[in-house]
Amino acid sequence: MLSVKNLRVVFNTRNGTTVAVDDLSFELNAGEVLGIVGESGSGKSVACYSLLGLIPMPPGKIEKGSAEFLEQDLLRMNEAELRKIRGHKISMIFQDPMTSLNPYMRVVDQLMESVQEHHPVSRKEARQRAINALNEVGIRDVEVRIDDYPHQFSGGMRQRVMIAMALITEPQLLIADEPTTALDVTVQAQILTLIKNLQKTRNLAVIFITHDLGVAAQMANHILVMEKGKVVEQGTTEQIFKTPTQAYTQKLLSAVLTTAKPTASLAEITEPPFLQIKQLKTYFPQFGGAFIKRLISVVKGVDDISLTINRGEILGVVGESGSGKSTLGRSIMRLVDAQSGEILLEGKDLRTFSLHELQKSRRDFQMIFQDPYASLNPRMTVFDALAEPLLIHGLATDENVLTQVNQLMDDVGLDRRFIRKYPHEFSGGQRQRIAIARAIALKPKLIIADEPVSALDVTIRAQILALLLELTRKHRLTMLFISHDMSVVRYLCDRVVVMQNGKLVEEGATEQLFAAPKEVYTQQLLAAIPRL
Repeated sequence: MLSVKNLRVVFNTRNGTTVAVDDLSFELNAGEVLGIVGESGSGKSVACYSLLGLIPMPPGKIEKGSAEFLEQDLLRMNEAELRKIRGHKISMIFQDPMTSLNPYMRVVDQLMESVQEHHPVSRKEARQRAINALNEVGIRDVEVRIDDYPHQFSGGMRQRVMIAMALITEPQLLIADEPTTALDVTVQAQILTLIKNLQKTRNLAVIFITHDLGVAAQMANHILVMEKGKVVEQGTTEQIFKTPTQAYTQKLLSAVLTTAKPTASLAEITEPPFLQIKQLKTYFPQFGGAFIKRLISVVKGVDDISLTINRGEILGVVGESGSGKSTLGRSIMRLVDAQSGEILLEGKDLRTFSLHELQKSRRDFQMIFQDPYASLNPRMTVFDALAEPLLIHGLATDENVLTQVNQLMDDVGLDRRFIRKYPHEFSGGQRQRIAIARAIALKPKLIIADEPVSALDVTIRAQILALLLELTRKHRLTMLFISHDMSVVRYLCDRVVVMQNGKLVEEGATEQLFAAPKEVYTQQLLAAIPRL
C-alpha cells in the first residue's frame, strides 16, 4: 500500500542545516501495523508528517525520496491533490490534541466538518456519525458532551476526540502519532483494542509512532527503530524485542521500567503533616439555555477528599482520565477555586490567602503541567522562560542568570545551544523537559507534577525520573505526582492514592498496593498495563 524510499528531510535554521530524516526506506502492506520507535527528536513524527505535506516549507525541505501510496507519489502531489487524500484515505492522530483541535469550534462541528468534507451526507447523518464515533472511543454522556468545546474536556478526553476524528472517515491508512500518550492505562487498553479491531475488520494499514515499547510490542507486526533521523534497526516485532542486534535498541529496551522505587523514602512523619487536605470539594456547575442560563448539572471534580503528604514524600495519584486527578492538583495550587475544605501547607490554609499573599508564596509550590505546549509562552525563548521566575523572585541577577539557566538545561538533559530557540522548534518530549526545568528553577518545597513524563520517550523518561528522585533527595522536595502510567508511579512514589469519579477509592504504600490491591477498580488499572 505504501512504499517509502530514500526519504531525506532537512530544516534550514539560524544555526545551519539540520537533517531530520536521513535516507529512510520502508514498506507497508494493507492490514499491517508498522511501529516506529525511538527517542524524542529521532525523526519519527517528521518522517510521517512529510508524507502528507504537513512540515512547514520553509524552513523544512524534502531533499529527495519517494512515497508511493496506491501507486501515487505523495511527495510529488500539489496541495489540492493532497487535500483529497488527507483525512479521507490517510488519517492522522496527532500527538498534542489541544493544539490540533480548534478551540473556537464545538467538538460536534469539528467531527461533522471532517465527515462532510469527504462524504456527501446530510448534517443529521453527519451528527449521528459523530455521536457513534465518540461512543466508540469511550466518551461518556455523548449526547451532552458532543456540543462542548475542546477546553471543557480533560487531556485524555481530548485525545479520544482526536482518535474519533481520525477514524470517522474510514481511512485506508492510519498514522497514529503517540495516540495513547495522554490516556490512562484502562482507556489506553480500550483504544489499542479498538484500533486493532478496526484495523482487522477494515483491513486498515497503520503506522504507529510511539515511545512506549510495551504498546509497540502489543500493536505492531513490524518495528522500525530510529535514531537521529536514521533507521538503526528494523524487523518483525519478535526479532526486535527478543534478539535486538544494535546497541541503541538494547538501550531502549533496558530503559523500560519494571522495578519498584530504587531508593528509600525520605518522608518525615511530622505533626501536622507538611500538606494536609481536609474535605476538599471542587464542583463545576454546567449551564444551558439559549437566552436564560439555567443549571443543568454539577460535575464533581473533587468530591470530599481528605489526604496528607509528609515532608520529603512522593505521593502518587492514579485513576482514569476524568477521575479528578488534575482538578485535585489545580485546586491545591488554587488555579481553580474549591467550594469548601482546607488546604494546609505547613499549617497555613492556602484557601484563606489573599492574592498578594498567594503570589509571594508561589515560590514554595510549583506545578509541572500535562501539556507543555500550552503551558509555555510561544513568544518567549527557552532562556526567557527559564530566566523569568529566577529574576522575579530575586534568585538571580542579570550577571549570573545565564549560568543558572545553563545549569537547568544540563539538569533536564537539553543542549545549552537551544536556549535561544522557541517552544515550537522542539519536539513534544523536549518541550516537556523545558516545562520541568521551569518548575524546578525556584527549588520549591512542593511540586505538583501533572503527567510530567507522559510525552517523553523511555530513555529520557528514565533520566527525568532519576532527576526528580535526585532533586527530592537533594532539596528534600515534597511531591504530588499525578500519572496514568502505573510503572512510573511504582518507580517513583512512596505511597499511592487511587481516584475514581472525584473520590478516593484506595490508598496505601506503593509496593503493598501493587502486590495486593483491595478494590476491583485498582485491580483493573493494574491489569491494563501494557507489557513487553
